[in-house]
Amino acid sequence: MSTDVRLLFAARVVRLFGYGALAVVLALYLAELGFDEGRIGLLLALTLAGDALISLWLTTRADRFGRRRTLRVGAGLMIAAAIVFALSGDFVVLLAAAIVGVLSPSGNEVGPFLPVEQAALSQVVPSARRTTVFAWYQLAGSLATASGSLAAGVAVQVLQAGGTTALDSYRAVIVAYALVGVALLLVAGRTSPAVETAAPADPSIRRRLGLHRSQRVVGELSALFALDAFGGGFVVQSIVALWFHVRWGVEPVVLGAIFFGANALAGLSGLVAARLAARFGLIETMVGTHLPSNVLLILVPLMPSLPLAIGVLLTRFAISQMDVPTRQSYTMAVVHPDERSAAAGLTGVARSAGAAVAPAIAVPLIAVPFLAGGLPFVVAGTLKIVYDLALWRRFRALRSPDDQRARVQ
Repeated sequence: MSTDVRLLFAARVVRLFGYGALAVVLALYLAELGFDEGRIGLLLALTLAGDALISLWLTTRADRFGRRRTLRVGAGLMIAAAIVFALSGDFVVLLAAAIVGVLSPSGNEVGPFLPVEQAALSQVVPSARRTTVFAWYQLAGSLATASGSLAAGVAVQVLQAGGTTALDSYRAVIVAYALVGVALLLVAGRTSPAVETAAPADPSIRRRLGLHRSQRVVGELSALFALDAFGGGFVVQSIVALWFHVRWGVEPVVLGAIFFGANALAGLSGLVAARLAARFGLIETMVGTHLPSNVLLILVPLMPSLPLAIGVLLTRFAISQMDVPTRQSYTMAVVHPDERSAAAGLTGVARSAGAAVAPAIAVPLIAVPFLAGGLPFVVAGTLKIVYDLALWRRFRALRSPDDQRARVQ
C-alpha cells in the first residue's frame, strides 16, 4: 500500500475507535445527567441531523476546497463537540454542540470523513482493486469500533470499581474522544496531494451540489440509502446498548464485549463480500446478504433469554455489513472521478438524515411493554427489507463498469 493509503486507513482506525467508545457511554452519560428518554432521543436525533448538514456542506465542496483541508475541519469539529460535552450539563448547550459538532451515537461513520476518504482511496487505488480495498477499510474500521467499545466498557468498569462516579467515568471516555480528534488532525496533515482531484472545469457544478452527469443516479441511490438508514436508526448502537441494559440489566463492560464481537464479525464479513461481489456482482451481493440479516434483526427481541438474544444479534452482524464495501464501491464506480466526494457525501448525508429521524421515535419505544421494549428491532428490520427489495428492482440492470469487466473476463 502507498503511504497515503496507510494514512487513510490509520485515520479510519483512530476515528472508529473513538466512535465505538463513545457509542457505549453516550446515552448512559445523558441519562446520568438527568435527561429522560424523550430528551435523550431528541438529542441523539439532532446529533445525527447536525452531522448530516455539516457533512453535506463540506463534502459537496471537498473536491474544490481540498480533501485534506476538509478532513482537518472535520477533526476540529470532533474536538469542539467533545470538549463541550465534557464540560457542560446544560441540555440546550449540549444540543447546540451536538448539532454543530461531530459526534457518533451509533458507533458508525458520521461527518465528512468517510465520503472524502472513499474519494481519496478511489483516487490512489486501481479500480479493479477498489472493492477489496474498501472491504479491508471496512474491516479496519469495524475492528477499531469493536476495540473502542470494549475499551470503553472496561475503562468505565475499572474507574467505577476504583470509586469514580458513573458520571465521571462516562465523562472520561468523552475526553478521550477529544484526543481522537487531535490525532486525526495530525494524520490528515501528513497525506499527500495525490489524494486530491482536479477541480471540475464547469463552475456551475457549485449549484448542483458538486454533481454533473450523475445527478439522477445519485439522487435515486440517496433516497434508497436514506430509507435503509432510517430503519437502521432505530437500532443504532447507543439504543441497542440502552435496550440490553433496560431489558436484561446488562452492565457497560458486558455491553462493550457484545459490541466488540458484533463489530469484529461485521468487519470480517466485508472480506467475504468482496469475493462474493467478484463472482456474483455488487448489487446481488448487497441485496442477497442484507435481506437475511434483517430477518435476524426482527428476531432479537423475540428471544426468551439474554444468551439467545446476544447470539441472534451477533449472527446478524456476521452478515449485515457485507453490503457496506459493495455499496461504497458501487457508488464510486457509477459516477465520474470529479463527482466522487460529492456523490459519497450526498449518499452519506442521505443516510445520516434518514438515521437522524429514527432515534427520537425509537428510544420512547423501548418503554413500550410490547415485545419487552423490542419494537425498535421489528420496525428497523421491516423498513430495511423494503429497502432491499426496492434497491434490487431499480438497480439490478445498472451494472458498474467493474461488474461489466468481470463478466466479460
